[in-house]
Amino acid sequence: MATSWRLLLHRSLPSTRGCHVLVGQSPPHRCVRPLSRLARPSSPSWRHFAAADRHRLVPRSLSPSPALPSSSRRVSVRATADASSDGATQATVEAPPPPPAAAAAVDPSVSGSALRRKFLDFYAARHHAVLPSASLVPDDPTVLLTIAGMLPFKPVFLGQVPPSVPRATTSQRCVRTNDVENVGRTARHHTFFEMLGNFSFGDYFKQEACQWAWQLATQEFGIPAERIWISVFREDDEAYSIWTDQVGVAPERIQRLGEDDNFWASGATGPCGPCSELYYDFHPERGLEGADLGDDTRFIEFYNLVFMESNRRDDGSLEPLHKKNIDTGLGLERLAQILQQVPSNYETDLIFPIIQRAAQLAGVDYHSSDERTKRMLKVIGDHARAVVHLVADGVNPSNIGRGYVVRRLVRRLVRMGRLLGINAGGSSSEGGNGNGSAAGASGSAFLPVIAQQVIAMSADINSGVAVRAERIVEELRREEERFTATLERGEKLLDDLLDHALAAAAGAGGATHGAAADGAGAEGQGEAASGPVLSGRDVFVLYDTFGFPVEITEEVARERGVAVDLEGFEREMAAQRRQSQAAHSAIKLAVGSVAADLAGQLPETEFVGYTCLASSSPVLALVGQGKVVERAAVGQEVDVVLARTPFYAEGGGQIGDWGHMRVAQGEGGAQAGGGVVRVRDVQRAGGGLWLHRGVVEEGEVCVGDEVEAVVDEEQRLRSQAHHTATHLLQSALRAVLGPDVAQAGSLVAFDRLRFDFHFPRALAPAEVAQVEAMVNAWIAQGAAVTATVMPIDDAKAAGAIAMFGEKYGDEVRVIDVPGISMELCGGTHVGNTAAIRAFKVLSEAGIAAGVRRMEAVAGAAAVELLNQWDGVLKTLSSSLKVKAEEVPSRVAALQDELRAARTEADSLRGELAVARAQLLLGEAVSVGEMGCRLLVAELPGVTADALKTAAESLSARLAAADASPSAVVLASGSEDEGKVAIVAVLSPEVVKAGVNAGKLVGAMARVCGGGGGGRPNFAQAGGRQPEKLQEALALGRGELVKQLGA
Repeated sequence: MATSWRLLLHRSLPSTRGCHVLVGQSPPHRCVRPLSRLARPSSPSWRHFAAADRHRLVPRSLSPSPALPSSSRRVSVRATADASSDGATQATVEAPPPPPAAAAAVDPSVSGSALRRKFLDFYAARHHAVLPSASLVPDDPTVLLTIAGMLPFKPVFLGQVPPSVPRATTSQRCVRTNDVENVGRTARHHTFFEMLGNFSFGDYFKQEACQWAWQLATQEFGIPAERIWISVFREDDEAYSIWTDQVGVAPERIQRLGEDDNFWASGATGPCGPCSELYYDFHPERGLEGADLGDDTRFIEFYNLVFMESNRRDDGSLEPLHKKNIDTGLGLERLAQILQQVPSNYETDLIFPIIQRAAQLAGVDYHSSDERTKRMLKVIGDHARAVVHLVADGVNPSNIGRGYVVRRLVRRLVRMGRLLGINAGGSSSEGGNGNGSAAGASGSAFLPVIAQQVIAMSADINSGVAVRAERIVEELRREEERFTATLERGEKLLDDLLDHALAAAAGAGGATHGAAADGAGAEGQGEAASGPVLSGRDVFVLYDTFGFPVEITEEVARERGVAVDLEGFEREMAAQRRQSQAAHSAIKLAVGSVAADLAGQLPETEFVGYTCLASSSPVLALVGQGKVVERAAVGQEVDVVLARTPFYAEGGGQIGDWGHMRVAQGEGGAQAGGGVVRVRDVQRAGGGLWLHRGVVEEGEVCVGDEVEAVVDEEQRLRSQAHHTATHLLQSALRAVLGPDVAQAGSLVAFDRLRFDFHFPRALAPAEVAQVEAMVNAWIAQGAAVTATVMPIDDAKAAGAIAMFGEKYGDEVRVIDVPGISMELCGGTHVGNTAAIRAFKVLSEAGIAAGVRRMEAVAGAAAVELLNQWDGVLKTLSSSLKVKAEEVPSRVAALQDELRAARTEADSLRGELAVARAQLLLGEAVSVGEMGCRLLVAELPGVTADALKTAAESLSARLAAADASPSAVVLASGSEDEGKVAIVAVLSPEVVKAGVNAGKLVGAMARVCGGGGGGRPNFAQAGGRQPEKLQEALALGRGELVKQLGA
């Protein structure tokens, strides 16, 4: 357990004067530190404070009262010598912890509300219009939520709209969720925060902004000047000069930083410019030398001044803004932390009352809790503010966009509450020890209790929160209850996953459950575990989809003797974070679809397609171009939601049905606005909705219309044949290759089937033929195919196997081909194997390590394929003027004739090259003392083999002419083909002189973008840039002349 401690220089206790006193929870801890290394506070009104290893100044009013109980004032002091600190005295102080106490009252002059008001009043006195906070739902389509104080003014900064006032100041509510996992883990990460800002729209600029920021910080808020550091953009000499010459900041407390730190942008596009930041120094005693403003144990950036000069376009280029503007941001929570002198933003009066309320519900004391409990309380304090203000601004929980942000935050809130032991209804369980159940107890939700605390604190932030209080509380209550039901489903899924892990380990002859239990949860390494293991992916699904806490998953798994792959889980989480941060300006946690949002409003679609291919139904909803619409006209693509449907929706590897919908006719003829929708896909959305995707071909379709939905019977028969054939294929593979064959994926389409399975090697042709023959034999048997719904336990007991990727409830549908196949499956199938007609394997190949893929056709698709092949064979037979059975031998004979013709052509090309090369003999020159005959030339339009023959012939002719040494280099290039060939043939004397043919042609080939080499006396090379061939020849000629001597 981590323990939170406070170190205090307690002048009120004579026995501890000059010592470090640890005040915390039992057991007592020791702190040994050289007293000479601690800087005394510069003002008697401040006391030294530190949390863990961090030292801060604490107002006297916030320090523990001197009138401590006698048990808390008993201390023992032991002095020792420390050689490493030149004999400085060390004090070791032990003290028992005080009982849990309520938080000290905050000085009203530094309360969050007072600081907000002081900021706004300061700039109002300087002719700034005080504007209210804009909604958390921005007008800007490039971002999901209001992420910065300047966002409402972005059109003004871009010059798109004129400013209504030249100067403004606001306290803007903001929400950011890109670092949601860090909330509660650091002192300053939040989802909801307030950004105080002053803005100039082409009015004042850098000088006034810097001077006023300094006056506000040092005079209005009373921050000591020596505790403020400044950063400026490395190229912004103007700002540096203002801070040093006009404001009077010491140069040693100003740092120039790069673009990553001090060039501000609202996102990938939009307003931007250099900025200057004010930092508060918690530890001035550490000195000036080597100070790093990025060290958050010493510094906190609290005021950012953006000198907005440019706009970044989509292509990344910058364009000047019409007018230079000022955009500043001062984090209210950070300012409160500084002035209220508390360890983190969470312990300011802006958040801590919410934390206290949650701690009360959990039956714990925040200050004496361990770090894990504190972290969960901080998450509740932060997220509660975010969801209350988002709902107040009209963002309700859903599976899309902003609504999904709310849903995710609510789920995190509920998880933390359950882990703290807060039961539904706001009471604690198990003493509130932070180890509560994930699901909690039945009854009313606890979020309304927390929400009411947030609402009570929101009067000065947004008056609309109190006005909408009833709706906020009710919406959060409903969402918590929905999520509690989801958690219960997660518990069921966890049980199923653990059953599967145990069964898989037992089937593989794994270690005993008891052995696994001893190590489960301790290591959590899926790769290292020898017994049953719950995969990281499964843990992630439980966490992400069902909100199931990892700690609870570990605990339950440990009880069942199953290890947990925590490393795999962290990999999945890392992947999700990357996707989240890249999704939408680093704000959206995830984005669903409009259809998914409808799932919470509409009843589940009733599927009647097992027994009929046509049915009537009212249109419940239409989705077009990403939004809900009331009607769709000719040519428009639309998703149609029906109350009931005969269309099969994609699932279990089977694609969705095709067909059409026709608006039913009334008594007076066609229904008003009636039309036809051609359906080309059907997908399942969340909540059991079927989405029929198609195009309006006639008239129009409207919400509320009664339509006749008709499945394309021919395409349904094709998918049925392929689906049943897939079941037969799996049985055949298990029969031929062994029972270890396991499905890894599948596709059931109208034109083919695909089956992926785990197997360590390629199948032999004979094995493929045996599998195919077995499936066709079962088809010929005409075996009945039955579908039966039964309890899943009965299905498992009967030996049914599950299809890949499917999730099953208590009742399952079993497809049985007696004596051949029995599988759990929700797809559509033939009634008798004879209806499949034929089965033909198209291919078998590996797609990953240990995973094979077989593709095949069945039914009408198989017949069509055989007819196609028959047509090809007949065409070949007619063209070759032979019988069909003689086509293979005739093709083999033609291939032999072609090979012979190519050989003869190569020979003729070589002879031609030799003949053309003879014409080059006159170009040979003598070089060097040995009188070497040197020939470097181009022979156009010659293949590499012919070039070799020509070079060897020339070398022999030169040697025979006068018995002199020779060096022959020939090259050929083809710009049409983009190829270069180079050949070098050297006589033995030339090689002895130090010339190497391989190195020579390699250097020449590199000039032409290629390479090559060979023996010292003979080498070949190639290239891809024939346009540089002359340059390469010149290089070769020069190198030979240089080595052989002029």
